[in-house]
Amino acid sequence: MESKKIVLLEGDGIGPEISEAVRYILEAAGARIEWLPCVAGENAVREFGVPLPQETLTAIRECGVALKGPIATAVGLENGQVKGFRSVNVQLRQELDLFANVRPLRSIPEIKTRYENVDLVVIRENTEGLYSGLELEVTPGVVTSLKVATKKACTRIAEFAFAYAEKHGRRRVTGVHKANIMKLSDGLALECYRAVANQHPAIQYDERIIDAMAMALVLDPTPFDVLVMENLYGDILSDLGAGLIGGLGLAPSANIGFTAAVFEAVHGSAPDIAGKGIANPTALLLSAVEMLRHLSLEEPAQRITSALTRTIAVESARTKDLGGSASTMQFAQEVVKRLDE
Repeated sequence: MESKKIVLLEGDGIGPEISEAVRYILEAAGARIEWLPCVAGENAVREFGVPLPQETLTAIRECGVALKGPIATAVGLENGQVKGFRSVNVQLRQELDLFANVRPLRSIPEIKTRYENVDLVVIRENTEGLYSGLELEVTPGVVTSLKVATKKACTRIAEFAFAYAEKHGRRRVTGVHKANIMKLSDGLALECYRAVANQHPAIQYDERIIDAMAMALVLDPTPFDVLVMENLYGDILSDLGAGLIGGLGLAPSANIGFTAAVFEAVHGSAPDIAGKGIANPTALLLSAVEMLRHLSLEEPAQRITSALTRTIAVESARTKDLGGSASTMQFAQEVVKRLDE
């Protein structure tokens, strides 16, 4: 079988450590991958003067797939000026038109949380909404942010959600909105969701207002299946959903477009523990598993998933954040040891 060429963005902070662990596991599982290391984030700023060089974007366009570790993004203002550089995540999504963010949220039986059997998917429109970056200081002390909604983007994220549901044997899609207040922008989204739903009669469709949806998930997430929504709502609910299964360290993420896909760990770069070899690579590993499935490499994906579940069941094999004592690479070695069990 020919090797798949995949761009690797190790990221900042703990990124290089967890990337090394994930590469080790994928190789041991027999995933035939030719890695193409590229830079983004702090290392790219030091080397190229920009956080997302054109060389990196070109490589992803040519390969079509990338695996990305966490990249630091500074927040807010400092002395009236925007602090740090613009989010690399947002730039990647907009430059490569990665319009669908997919966040599968599944309970891991060995991780005890408030709920069991959580199995839902948050699908988020990735390119517009309030994250379009259209902000303006009208006058000192008064700032406006424009929320963008287009029929094209709302329709294609709905089509993606229903196609995802059909492909993965899901039965229900819930459109999440705030059309009772944002009658034009979210109203347009609902029109598009409903039009697409009419083309997929085998999939149940319903709607929830965003605040009511958040409450429903906290009360009991198990009835829900696939949730589709605009950018900001998806950013918030996907993190809420990660909390239901044990945290961002256990949640995979994918950003998918028609010509490229970037799979990433969505947790932070954790500079306070960088270089200590204690970071948990699970989120990046699960994102890599989603990447393997995207590439139709189901056999190594399934082996890794099963080995990971068996590893987490052994408390001493877990990393410190999960109550164990294993280092990053010791955890990876434990997963590899269980690949053929």
